[in-house]
Formats: sequence, C-alpha cells, structure tokens
Amino acid sequence: MSKTGTSVPSRLFRRAPWENAATVLIALGIVMLMQPFSMWAFGWSFAVILTGTVAFVIVSHFPE
Repeated sequence: MSKTGTSVPSRLFRRAPWENAATVLIALGIVMLMQPFSMWAFGWSFAVILTGTVAFVIVSHFPE
C-alpha cells in the first residue's frame, strides 16, 4: 500500500489513461490509412487500428 491507500496495480491499471492511449492508437491508424505519402504506413494502418481497438476493449474492463 502506498501513502494514499491505493496499491500500485490499482494505480497502474486505471481506465482513463489507457483508454486515451488506445484512442490515440486508433486515431494514428486512421491517419496512416488516409495519408498519400507512404505505402509502408498505409500497409500497417489496419494492424495499428486493430491493435488499438483490441486494447480499448481490454482496457474498458479496467477499474475506474
């Protein structure tokens, strides 16, 4: 227990920061999908969007 009364895992696995990170990952994948410059970014865009979506689904089960 820390001084505030919450354990390290409960502070580490709070929902809000991880949901924000997953949302940023999804947005990055969409930008990669829509840009006209790099075929590499376009090729990896679906994997990035899928990773962000799966992460968001998992993180939505974390405690508040």
